[in-house]
Amino acid sequence: SGLLTRLQTSAPIIRTLSSSNSFSQNIPSCLWKLGRLNHVAIAVPDLEKAQSLYKDVLGAQVSETVALPEHGVYTVFVELGNTKLELLHPLGEKSPIASFLQKNKTGGMHHICIEVDDIKAAMTELKKKKIRILSEEPKIGAHGKPVIFLHPKDCHGVLVELEQA
Repeated sequence: SGLLTRLQTSAPIIRTLSSSNSFSQNIPSCLWKLGRLNHVAIAVPDLEKAQSLYKDVLGAQVSETVALPEHGVYTVFVELGNTKLELLHPLGEKSPIASFLQKNKTGGMHHICIEVDDIKAAMTELKKKKIRILSEEPKIGAHGKPVIFLHPKDCHGVLVELEQA
């Protein structure tokens, strides 16, 4: 009965926290909105081995390998129902993934991609807020849509990709 008493005494506190509107009141109105998580990108030193892990061991639906020379990567998408994983492997000498893998030999999380409803408005507003964007203009990403990358030092150590929804 001690557990039930503790649950009953803590219930009002939980109710108070969940009914609080303090979060939404502090969000300024924007000309653009963040959407859903599109994918989490993982740099891999061995693309075939990584594809096999997700397909053969974990049973996921895995795409064919696609070369994106403009970005210096090979990409493979792993479907997860609510989002995707993007497996990245270096393509060409100037690949940003090659330098990432030199520092992280076994691979690792490279970036997250979040959809936005207006990438141009997002760029304008983020520049005003002193968030560095790693290109002057959006590039066409793996899904054939405009993308930009935000500097990890301005995003708490995470490379953030924004993709036009």
